Amino acid sequence: MASKRDYYEVLSVDKSASNDEIKKAYRKQAIKYHPDKNQGDKESEDKFKEATEAYEILSDDKKRSQYDRFGHQGVHSDFADAYGRSGGFNTSDFESVFGGSGGGFDDIFSSLFGFGGGSSRGRTKKGNDIRYDITLTLEEVALGKKTDIEIKKRDTCEVCSGSGAEPGSKKSTCSTCGGHGQVRRAQGFFSITQTCPTCQGSGTIISNPCKSCKGEGTKVKSKKISVNIPEGVDDNTQLRVTGEGEAVGGGNPGDLYLFISIKSHQYFVREAVNLFVEIPINIAQATLGDEVSVKTLDNKTVKIKIPAGTITGTIFRVRGSGIPHINRSSSKGDLFVIVTVETPTSLSSEEKKLFNELKKISENNSTPAPKKPTKVNW
Repeated sequence: MASKRDYYEVLSVDKSASNDEIKKAYRKQAIKYHPDKNQGDKESEDKFKEATEAYEILSDDKKRSQYDRFGHQGVHSDFADAYGRSGGFNTSDFESVFGGSGGGFDDIFSSLFGFGGGSSRGRTKKGNDIRYDITLTLEEVALGKKTDIEIKKRDTCEVCSGSGAEPGSKKSTCSTCGGHGQVRRAQGFFSITQTCPTCQGSGTIISNPCKSCKGEGTKVKSKKISVNIPEGVDDNTQLRVTGEGEAVGGGNPGDLYLFISIKSHQYFVREAVNLFVEIPINIAQATLGDEVSVKTLDNKTVKIKIPAGTITGTIFRVRGSGIPHINRSSSKGDLFVIVTVETPTSLSSEEKKLFNELKKISENNSTPAPKKPTKVNW
């Protein structure tokens, strides 16, 4: 028999490859050389066996460590016997290498391709999750909100308590799977364990279904739920309410997911935990300076001192008047107040008189020197 190739070379991975990298490499080769896809192709079958042997060793930390230290002689491998016999590859040999019925071979393909892998009987089912959309104002975001919502969902049948069987009756063992919840089906030279199509994996059959829920164990009901939305949630936030999803007969309920959207505010713009607002001041305030009052989102009044010579676009920061950090309501972002200097478009006669006097004083500046713009809005 020809000497074995290095297992890392077989899977085309480095010796430092992670378990995930090894699994991905094997998945790629298993799909490429699978005997069902290459029927009658001896070379593909050999490569499939070789890749599977390499994966069986390298996916096991203990065997991999022994292989890294001592090479092929350091690991006990029944593959050599199974592949080297004159009769070629034998299904029973391959089964024995991976532990026979329901053993390692099924588990490998279960982890890689999502099927097989032991009995489903006794596994806890989980009901479907539910989505509920909630729209909040920016004020509600800042203060948090407790609200009651009403949802329609499948809930446990109160008559049979979710069993699906009429009270007083009993379930019987499924004859298709013998109560195991799974059946084995031949797939080429190996077999795959799948969920039993008769009992859907429960291992039992309901001979006398509950009349109230028709054997499903659940019924559609309306339910009011009180939910607390914490301060500081952002647009597109998802909040999970555990166990308030749909029920499933004989299993655990799913979860309720609240999808949050935030209404646009008339004045404030939010960026993360900070707020931005724009306030107008007149030319006199900008030129001489002033103190102005600004309302915050939580309806408090803060004073902002406008220094003389303030220009449009000047920003003033009010610390701690923004949005709370989610789950840290004691810590808030800041409020940024952007000043715009407004040019009056309608003047009283007295205002015109004052501006004319100002114009006369400033006549020596009627031909201003040009300056290079720092920013141009086209």
